[in-house]
Amino acid sequence: MKTYYNVEMLPKEKVFRDPVHGYIHIQHQVVLDLVNTKEFQRLRRIKQLGTSSFTFHGAEHSRFNHSLGVYEIARRICDKFVRNYPTVEPGDGLWDDNERLVTLCAALLHDLGHGPFSHTFEKIFGTDHEDLTIQIITSPDTEINQVLREVGLDFPNQVAAVIAKTYPNPQVVQMISSQIDADRMDYLLRDAYYSGVTYGTFDLTRILRVIRPAEKGIIFENSGMHAVEDYIVSRYQMYMQVYFHPVSRGMEMVLYHLMKRAKDIYQNDLQEFHHNATFLEPFFNNTWELKDYLRLDDGVLTTYFSHWLDDSDPTLSDLAGRFLHRAPFKSVRFDREKDWPTIQAMQSLMEEMGYNPNYYMSTNNSFDLPYDLYRPHKAGSKTQIEFMEKNGTIVELSQASSIVSALTGKMRGDERLYFPREITHGFSEEGINLFDNLAEQFKSYIENDEIITE
Repeated sequence: MKTYYNVEMLPKEKVFRDPVHGYIHIQHQVVLDLVNTKEFQRLRRIKQLGTSSFTFHGAEHSRFNHSLGVYEIARRICDKFVRNYPTVEPGDGLWDDNERLVTLCAALLHDLGHGPFSHTFEKIFGTDHEDLTIQIITSPDTEINQVLREVGLDFPNQVAAVIAKTYPNPQVVQMISSQIDADRMDYLLRDAYYSGVTYGTFDLTRILRVIRPAEKGIIFENSGMHAVEDYIVSRYQMYMQVYFHPVSRGMEMVLYHLMKRAKDIYQNDLQEFHHNATFLEPFFNNTWELKDYLRLDDGVLTTYFSHWLDDSDPTLSDLAGRFLHRAPFKSVRFDREKDWPTIQAMQSLMEEMGYNPNYYMSTNNSFDLPYDLYRPHKAGSKTQIEFMEKNGTIVELSQASSIVSALTGKMRGDERLYFPREITHGFSEEGINLFDNLAEQFKSYIENDEIITE
């Protein structure tokens, strides 16, 4: 049974000036209190796009302003729903505005568990930002939890259920997490703005005009089909041109191996670890708790990287320098099934040249499914985008759009082999490359289009 909370409104709304949405309107005391918690303020120190700022130098924005943006879009949707589709009786598929507060809080807090350079950090230490978001919301030791409990004792669990996609109202869940939700709409517009590209732009105003609640979630009026179609194409273009940019991934590979080397040194021979990394030690030991995780941000890790520049371990020092001074690994596309023997041969050549392949050679695959329709027997099946025609008929997006149909169910992206750029670009004039022959062999593999294509 739904609990209806007593909601304290601010005597006068507060606003945040935002380059994407103009103003972000705060009308509830609990929302303002959540923004002012130390766990939410930490998001100011977590970059939204990680290593992408090494490619798109303007992309320095944070998870903090993205989270506010998701809140604002969710707030506008709630306003639209209560104005045009207010519920009349339980189960009528319209909007019950008693769901507003849990929706807004979930929108604001959905990225709370992201860590420094989050996806790379997760690969090294096995963390999961969604699980950590739920832990932060539900732990009695956090300021976030204490603020939410002021609304109601079970309110933190209600917000966490939205993040976990187990909340009983599908309208609330889909507003925060679906194939077209407040989260995706904000990060596409925001990431495009700060990256300085136009790929991610779409008509948000039009989409918010045609969105509407339904019994099983959220649907759209058929008159807005082209705006949603444009959103799908924009999302596809952002993934191909920005999120999967090979140089950004090259920096991510440097970061991954830097963190991996530090972890290996610490775990295998503590005496070799000459510069303390106090906040990372619980993660090296796999004894970390939530309080340890909340101490970390991009600045903490970057400070450790600066210390490691002077470390006596040459691999750790070199990788730290490559990351801090922007020396991304070079990459080539490859076909794993066809080219794996070639890659193994290249790995042997690299080892002969003095590079440890465990830290200087790796593969990275980045694939995305731009859109998919509902497949009931498939694990992790997505909630499809649907339109309501004037006669009440429901039509799935790919059935109405030939453009989206061409993208539906098809993974897009590539798999790349990464290695130090100097192997194929020559050494400095001050030094003599003692491995010219080996380097030429390595380079010949890359330049042979029948084996690996750039």
